[in-house]
Amino acid sequence: MTPTDRVEELREQIRHHECLYYGLDAPAISDAAFDALTRELKDLEAEHPELVTTDSPTQRVGGKPKEGFAKVAHSRPMLSLDNVNSEEELRDWDRRVHELASSPRNGEKSGDIRYTTELKLDGLSLALHYQPEKPGEAGADGPSRLVGALTRGDGTIGEDVTTNVRTIRSVPLSLSAARLQAAGLPRTFEVRGEVVMPISAFLRLNEEREAQGLSPAANPRNAAAGTIRTLEPNVVAQRRLDFYAYFALENGETILPGQVETLDALAAAGFRVNPHREALATVEDLIAFIKRAEQQRADLGYEIDGVVIKVDSTAQQLRLGFTGRAPRWAVAYKFTARSAVTRVDDIRVQVGRTGKLTPVAVLSPVSIGGTTVSRATLHNADEIARLGLRIGDTVLVERGGDVIPKVVEVAPDTSEDEKHPRERREFHFPSACPVCGSEVVRAQGEADYRCVNVDCPARLRESLLHFASRGVMNIEGLGEAVVSQLMERKLVASVADLYGLDEEDLRSLQHTVFRKDKKSGEIEEKVQALLGPKDRRALLNEIERSKQTPLNRVLFGLGIRFVGDKTAQLLAEEFGSLDALMNASAEQLEHVNEVGPRVSQALRDFFDEPRNRELVERLRQVGLTFTAEKKQRSSQLEGLTFVLTGTLPCLSREDAKARIEAAGGRISGSVSKKTNYLVAGDDVGSKLEKAVSLGLPVIDEAELLKLLG
Repeated sequence: MTPTDRVEELREQIRHHECLYYGLDAPAISDAAFDALTRELKDLEAEHPELVTTDSPTQRVGGKPKEGFAKVAHSRPMLSLDNVNSEEELRDWDRRVHELASSPRNGEKSGDIRYTTELKLDGLSLALHYQPEKPGEAGADGPSRLVGALTRGDGTIGEDVTTNVRTIRSVPLSLSAARLQAAGLPRTFEVRGEVVMPISAFLRLNEEREAQGLSPAANPRNAAAGTIRTLEPNVVAQRRLDFYAYFALENGETILPGQVETLDALAAAGFRVNPHREALATVEDLIAFIKRAEQQRADLGYEIDGVVIKVDSTAQQLRLGFTGRAPRWAVAYKFTARSAVTRVDDIRVQVGRTGKLTPVAVLSPVSIGGTTVSRATLHNADEIARLGLRIGDTVLVERGGDVIPKVVEVAPDTSEDEKHPRERREFHFPSACPVCGSEVVRAQGEADYRCVNVDCPARLRESLLHFASRGVMNIEGLGEAVVSQLMERKLVASVADLYGLDEEDLRSLQHTVFRKDKKSGEIEEKVQALLGPKDRRALLNEIERSKQTPLNRVLFGLGIRFVGDKTAQLLAEEFGSLDALMNASAEQLEHVNEVGPRVSQALRDFFDEPRNRELVERLRQVGLTFTAEKKQRSSQLEGLTFVLTGTLPCLSREDAKARIEAAGGRISGSVSKKTNYLVAGDDVGSKLEKAVSLGLPVIDEAELLKLLG
């Protein structure tokens, strides 16, 4: 047998056994036998370097990314899922799915819905892209190879982490044409799934970090996310991440007729697919699966935080469609938050970008669901009063949504000695800003205290971090440490100053570097080192790229009170430019859906402030996007306000809102004298009673459609 033939034979054998071991958890040979095959292949490739290919099992670990991670657009958005937290909410969701699927426009029968249930893995979403070496070549029968791996990013644009993902053993580097054909998958396709860090690998990682004098990682999800984005592929390989596949796409479209078939096809192709999945028909079956999953949670070997439920049929998924941010055909059932009892050692006050003062409980560290919790927000002074909380109290702490810690209640301290009671003291909200010393005020009717100093350093710091964050301008590398140093060196006094930075300004900045032992490769210590030329250029490139960010995110980045990402999007679509928005009257602003008197006043207060107008002008001069495509609307419902209640027979709530707004109408969430029409469906509530008492016109869906023409 020639070296070429033996190399190909070894590669095929190793891929087969990798698929059995990492994809199906069904090894057919011992670890020693597998290692012997790998050693033989490595030796042959060393003797014949011309035979080495990028998809060889020996080539999982490559070089570092040259300039960090490039940003790449997804074939279709990687949307998040809506959540339900109780059986009642799940039944409501199931009812809505059946009603929408059985509407006349969809032509479906309610009983035709079937669901697929999967565990909600607590990790990092990835999109893997495969294609033949010569895509599009007629008759090509070579394998399809991994050519790209993207993180979720902001849902529309992800980061290219291909070099790191190649080190994950459960990610196939190549798949034979025969295997793909047998699985019913095309040669060029995309796989979406979740990267997780097994709990055993997480515990081993923290043992190593503590031995090196480093702080432990917070939880497996954060550790997995940090690992996949490290610039050291060798580190990724050592961490033993796992990848579980759950979607297959071709040109951004679902390939197979159903989710069950998709999962089976992915498993047949050689991907690891989570075995805890079922096809179910009734909501009672769904609830039973959820209860079983929650009972098994502690024994899985990896973190989950719920169950994902999807309508199985791809055709029905397409008909059910999407809301603005999530599919209507899928939902995540989130498990009850985990909790623990600990002590409040102190209460400190943080200052946010709008000047809001937020009290934070400093806790005796406690583990909740695998995460060490030492801080928990207390929201405001009213919340502290409601809890009756004092420094020194024992409290029950939950991780809300298994993520955000919060104090639920003051708990009795059963360990306290009556003869030696623990010292407790009341917390008094500061009358001056803890950062700049300026006056603190609390407006009538509001729960929050605020610092009145617009130049407060804490407000500036939080404004810069908000402006650079992923959901706003997405400036990679502009984190807390860099922002703090920029402020200390007085290089920035507003977000506009970011666009005047040059390499010389960044030369004195430091970042954390992990030094390694040259022989073992183990981390010896972490030290602060100056940003290198590549790091400086990368950060400046990120700042320059952010100039192309659309208007809605620029508007969100300004940090106007009550203007979140959704409101910013609506304002950008309505006015089409920042100039038009700045000059809009309160009446014009309130014409925008979801903009009421409070939001319009906040907008006017912001743009009427000379320093804010100066900031806007500086951002204009550096070239930020100040225009957007204005949403075209007809005018037959111009000036009319509608309230929706109940379930409409054909239109979903989102469709009805969209049609009314497109015709120039406005949607309100509550009935008042300003309401022109109440649109009532089935199962109406108190809104109908109030509309009748006010003598308002009440119409049904058919009458609404007539108004819409």
